[in-house]
Amino acid sequence: MPTTQPGSKEWSIRSVPDLGRAIAGVRRTRGLTQQQLANDASVERSYLARLEAGASTLAIERSLRLLRRMGASVTVSVDENDGGPR
Repeated sequence: MPTTQPGSKEWSIRSVPDLGRAIAGVRRTRGLTQQQLANDASVERSYLARLEAGASTLAIERSLRLLRRMGASVTVSVDENDGGPR
């Protein structure tokens, strides 16, 4: 089980909306706009906005379902003191 360091945030991902909240949360923690992240990740800003709003994609939904079926958990964590992407 991962441990969370002081100054870090953690999101438990059990659904597509959970994933969207995590993406938005990490983006905000890093001080990025949707457009900046979209540019950095080579995706359309509208796609990122849909993900952050919890819009489902078949691949993400199926992947999370498989992991849940196997009893696995997915956690996203970010250290606010880390300074951003590398």
